[in-house]
Amino acid sequence: MAAKKSESVSKKSDDVVKEGDMIYLEYDAYIKEKDLLFETTKEELAREHDIFDEKSSYGPVAITVGKGNVFEGLEEALIGAKVGDEKEVEIPPEKAAGPWDKEKMEIFPIREFIRDKIDPYPGLEVTIKNKTGTVMSVGAGRVRVDFNNPLAGKILLYKFKVVSKITDLEEKIKASLKMDYGHEEEFGIEHNGTEISLTLPDICKYDQNWMIAKYRVISDLRDMGFTDIRFIEEYLSEKKEEPVEASDDKTEEAVENTEEKKEPEEENAPDSENKKESGSSDKA
Repeated sequence: MAAKKSESVSKKSDDVVKEGDMIYLEYDAYIKEKDLLFETTKEELAREHDIFDEKSSYGPVAITVGKGNVFEGLEEALIGAKVGDEKEVEIPPEKAAGPWDKEKMEIFPIREFIRDKIDPYPGLEVTIKNKTGTVMSVGAGRVRVDFNNPLAGKILLYKFKVVSKITDLEEKIKASLKMDYGHEEEFGIEHNGTEISLTLPDICKYDQNWMIAKYRVISDLRDMGFTDIRFIEEYLSEKKEEPVEASDDKTEEAVENTEEKKEPEEENAPDSENKKESGSSDKA
């Protein structure tokens, strides 16, 4: 009886999310003041609210709790949540995108945009001097750009559900690649004990994003216990076609033809010997 109770307690604890767990998460994120959906893992809801992005892949996302993959307020709400339960959490700016900072508002001459062939207008996202911001206003030859996070100063509301915990090592590796880089299907994965080798797909050879993402991948793989990590790039030459060997049928046919040619010689051999013998007797 005690053993069954112990198993039941263990099973319940396995359903509770702890810091360091890798999980699959579904969520809908709103700006609370406007009741405005700005992000979701559900394709149908994204289409319904006109925020569908063809470049995004919808469905539960993998995150490691405690690694800063999501806003601090959401991460705190995840710890202690149970797998399968639907929850809501209201997150203040301090634990979301931070407070709005007027020092991050800058004004630029419009000629800088014209030089880069950009036609600025309010709401346009631009990158200037390696900083990404949003155009707030255009006028009198000047453009005002806000480099605050678009969610800065906003109270956020998250409706979320922990779909499952990721416990299988192979699945963790693939989820980590998806989480850190956005691709996982094309990688070749081989691991043994504390060693792991990843054969890189062709896209990595030319993608600058991989150069940044691989350090996150390394960090996650080390958290899984891998101490020796290898990334393999392959540049394979095209295989040359090997000459086709004659079939057994053709070989047999060639042998038969050779034997046929030899047969007449063998048949004539006795006649020539007889002629030699008769010739010698004539001389005698």
